[in-house]
Amino acid sequence: MENEKTVHEDAKSKRGLLSSLIVGGLGAFSAFYLFNPTAGLIELIPDNIPIIGNLDEAAAAALLISCFAYFGVDLGNLFGRKVKSAGDKNDVIDVEFEEK
Repeated sequence: MENEKTVHEDAKSKRGLLSSLIVGGLGAFSAFYLFNPTAGLIELIPDNIPIIGNLDEAAAAALLISCFAYFGVDLGNLFGRKVKSAGDKNDVIDVEFEEK
């Protein structure tokens, strides 16, 4: 059991320098885009378009969270998400079905 690798450790060992640089660059771009959304330097979708105007900021935020997750930073704990333990059996729903 000591020699078994978890999925997280296996994925961590397969990361190369190039993929880390690409993910880091995407994270830096999305952070720059979020910190400077209306300054006029970069604006993919103008915010004054109804409904879809803020989708580019939402996509940049999702990309930044994904980049943090790639490097092992779990932002779910900031919002009160509980981490499931291996022995947690609370995710099983017991249902009985009676046919008439």
